[in-house]
Amino acid sequence: MRDDSQLLKLFLIAGEPSGDRLGAALMAGLRALAPVEFAGIGGPLMQAEGMESLFPMEELSVMGIAEVLPKYFALKRRIRQTADAVLASGAEALVTIDSPDFCLRVATLVKAARPEFRTIHYVAPSVWAWRPGRAAKMAKVIDHVLALLPFEPPYMTAAGMTCDFVGHPVVAEPVATAEEKAAFAGKGPLLLALPGSRRGEVTRLAPVFGAVVGRLKATHPGLQVALPTVRGVAGLVRELTAGWAVKPEIIEDAALKRGAFAAADVALAASGTVSLELAANGRPMVIAYDMHPLTLWLMRRAALVDTVTLVNLVSETRVVPEFIGPDCRADLIAPALEAVLADPSAQRAAMALTMERLGRGGEPPGLRAARSVLAALRAAPRR
Repeated sequence: MRDDSQLLKLFLIAGEPSGDRLGAALMAGLRALAPVEFAGIGGPLMQAEGMESLFPMEELSVMGIAEVLPKYFALKRRIRQTADAVLASGAEALVTIDSPDFCLRVATLVKAARPEFRTIHYVAPSVWAWRPGRAAKMAKVIDHVLALLPFEPPYMTAAGMTCDFVGHPVVAEPVATAEEKAAFAGKGPLLLALPGSRRGEVTRLAPVFGAVVGRLKATHPGLQVALPTVRGVAGLVRELTAGWAVKPEIIEDAALKRGAFAAADVALAASGTVSLELAANGRPMVIAYDMHPLTLWLMRRAALVDTVTLVNLVSETRVVPEFIGPDCRADLIAPALEAVLADPSAQRAAMALTMERLGRGGEPPGLRAARSVLAALRAAPRR
């Protein structure tokens, strides 16, 4: 059994901004519970917690079969480089955070070289949504899973891994102060535009979102638009939104982002965890997403659920409208935004239920995740 008073060395990998936030909270939680030293790959938040990233995390922020193919050989080199770094690090365990296309390939190489090496994956794969066989495949190289959603552990344990629901980090994120919210006070409604954090997402969605803004401007002359973004795509966002009918306020500062999320009257967002950030702030929303036709075709063939929006799934409702693939069109999205803006009451009830089920009011998820990691390392290894 592991003694928590001994120095713990961990190798962590995050591949995109949401993983960077999870990793930073986990690192802070671990540091509160045990002496710990980190190595790995992470973004600015994990680096602020004391990690020196092996290479820029942004290199891994790609998704979808068609999007990954052009970068295949570069990613393959990074996978081998990372696995070698894990094995040479002296770490006691590998903690991979989301980004399964990259992370699980690294874990496969690490386990092949050292089968006894402990592996933990943070963010259970959405096997309840599509490709249920991923859990069994993952169990070959992952020992323990940290789940963000309360209904996920049975899927993981059935495949042979241990798993804890640790809560979703959105429930512990700071809310805006009155001053931060007041920065967005204006005469007209405030639209929060959220076209994603990956270059491919932004490139596909920005033109559609811009067309939606044009339609809303016609009916709401005082319309304001705020567009929070992240470091890796901020320049692209500025370029792609330059011709919008309402010039959006591009936001990178964390305090301004909090203010925009608290003040918005309605949001138009890419599919993903951002719907939970909106729910945490009680902001009604419409979800829109497009991707390469090949990726979309493959995902729809494998889909097990009728919605991609996490608020709909966790609350067991379908109150958040979504426009995916060929339905990701301004002429469909704009009327839905108008309807939500006129009556957000059904969404507000679903958002409150979602936050309750994700752990709002309990111990911070980063600390719960840290306790789960330490408990998994104290447990006997799987045979």
